[in-house]
Amino acid sequence: MIERLEAISKRYLELTEKLSTPEVLSDYNELKKLSKEQKDLEEQYNKYQEYKKVLSDMEEAKELLDDPEMGEMASLELEDLTNKKEQLTKELEFLLIPKDENDDKNIIMEIRGAAGGDEANIFAGDLFRMYQHYADKNKWKIEIINEEPGTAGGFSQIEAIIKGDNVYSKLKYESGSHRVQRIPVTESNGRIQTSTATVLIMPEVEDVDIEINPNDLRIDVYCATGHGGQGVNTTPSAVRITHLPTNTVVTCQNERSQIQNKQEAMQVLKSRLYQMAQEEQDAKVGNERRSKIGTGDRAEKIRTYNYPQNRVTDHRIGYTTNTLDRVMDGALDDIIEALITEDMARKLKGE
Repeated sequence: MIERLEAISKRYLELTEKLSTPEVLSDYNELKKLSKEQKDLEEQYNKYQEYKKVLSDMEEAKELLDDPEMGEMASLELEDLTNKKEQLTKELEFLLIPKDENDDKNIIMEIRGAAGGDEANIFAGDLFRMYQHYADKNKWKIEIINEEPGTAGGFSQIEAIIKGDNVYSKLKYESGSHRVQRIPVTESNGRIQTSTATVLIMPEVEDVDIEINPNDLRIDVYCATGHGGQGVNTTPSAVRITHLPTNTVVTCQNERSQIQNKQEAMQVLKSRLYQMAQEEQDAKVGNERRSKIGTGDRAEKIRTYNYPQNRVTDHRIGYTTNTLDRVMDGALDDIIEALITEDMARKLKGE
C-alpha cells in the first residue's frame, strides 16, 4: 500500500510542477487533461500526507514515554494516534480501490415494460418518475430522447439522457430487471399481480471512446408521433439509425429538429456499441463479471417493489426497507449507498 501511495505522491507533485509551466498553461487541452489527473489523485495524496503526519507524531510521542513529566500524556496521545492510524489505513485502502473510469460520466437510461402487459408498462412509467425525482434532488438534468407510451399508461419503452455530476457512479447499479407486486389498476378482481420492467444504464461516451464507420449506418427519417406539437408530428424530424454490422437500432424523435435528433441518436448508438464492447470484454474474464454489482444484464432480477407491504428489497445485497412510498418519490440514497458500500467491500476482498 505504501509503495502505491508513494508513487501517487510523486505523480501528484510532478503534475503540480507541470501545471505551472508556460507550455501547459498555453495548451488548453493539455491543461484540462493534467488538471483532471491531479484532481483524481488529490484525495489520495492529501489522505496520505495526513497518514504520514500521524506516523511522525507517533514517533515523537514514543520518545517521550520515559519522560517523568510528559510520559503519561505521551502515552494517552500515542493511544489516540494509534487509533487514528488504524482509521486512516482503512480509508486509504478504500481510496486505492481502482475507480470506474465511467463514474463521472452522464448516462443514457432505457426503461422497458417487460412481463405483465399493460401493468408492466405502467410500472415502467413509475420507475421513470422515480428516477426523475431522484435526478431533481441531485440537480441533474433529464432529456427524453425517445418514448413509446403504453396503451393503458406508462411506457412500453422510454430512453433519456441524464446529465450532471457523477451520474453514472450512482445509477450504474440500476441495470437489471425490476419486479413489482401490487393490485394493478387494470385488475378487476383485486388480485395481487407480479410484473416486471427492465432498466439499462449506459455511460454517455465521448467521440474518443468509440469510432463508427458512416458506411455501416442506415439512417431513416419519418414524422414523429406523440407529444411535441403540430410541427413535430407533421414534418420528418424523427430519426432512426441502424448499425448494420450489429443490427443495433436507435430512434430519436423528441427534438423538433432532424439534425438534433440525429445528433442525439448517434450519441445513444455510440453508448450502445460501447456497452456491447464492455459486455464482450466482461464475458472473456468469466466469473469476474458475476461478482460485480452494477454490471448485471437486463435479465438479472435485482429488486422487488412490494406495494401491499410498502417494501423494497434489493436481492443482490439482501437490503430491505419498508419505505416504498418514499423510494418511489426519489428517496434512493439509502439503497444506492448500501450498494456502493457492498461494491467497495467486495473489491477490497479482491472478489
